[in-house]
Amino acid sequence: MIKGFLFDLDGVIVETAIFHYQAWRRMANELGFDISEEFNEKLKGISRTESLEIILMHGGVELSEEKKVELATKKNEWYLELVSQMTEKDILEGIPEFFEQIKQTDIKIGLGSVSKNAKMILERVGLIDQFDIIIDGTKITKGKPDPEVFLKGAEELRFRTNECLVFEDAVAGIQAAKNAGMKAVGIGKPEILTQADVVYPNLEGVKIEEILNTI
Repeated sequence: MIKGFLFDLDGVIVETAIFHYQAWRRMANELGFDISEEFNEKLKGISRTESLEIILMHGGVELSEEKKVELATKKNEWYLELVSQMTEKDILEGIPEFFEQIKQTDIKIGLGSVSKNAKMILERVGLIDQFDIIIDGTKITKGKPDPEVFLKGAEELRFRTNECLVFEDAVAGIQAAKNAGMKAVGIGKPEILTQADVVYPNLEGVKIEEILNTI
């Protein structure tokens, strides 16, 4: 029996991927190369440090650890400049109505995000009070597809892993859910999120009963 929902943040509740892309691209341009939006898809669901390594490898750039820390910090400052302008208008389709459905049940709501800025973003869009627990990048040491973020979510909700259902838009996130022993609802394209138990383009008009009867 499902007792807890664990939501990823970016691409499920809000869309900040474009802000990440703009900040990473600005950094890459300063280093003398470029990255495409298609390339940016590879960075979904993984940590800032891992993303930086992938980008540097793509650009054929080798840097000292000190310089990497400096660049990651600078990228985050640029990103925060962009997300600080977010409002409730940036909440994705169907989320407010879906959360209202959850409140009519006994299901608990948790966040499972690798972002260290998750709380700030939720505050900006007015959703932070919707969550019973928040696991973000400040509470974990391993990025997805490692299951740590979702295992900690289940632990803080005080549920077994098979009592939690994950909502994810990234392949790495779906893999993290599976590695945690949880079922997963994919938000996106079924041809990409092939390991998800069920996939929706977004949560607009989706009923909780429909999901629970499908998985």
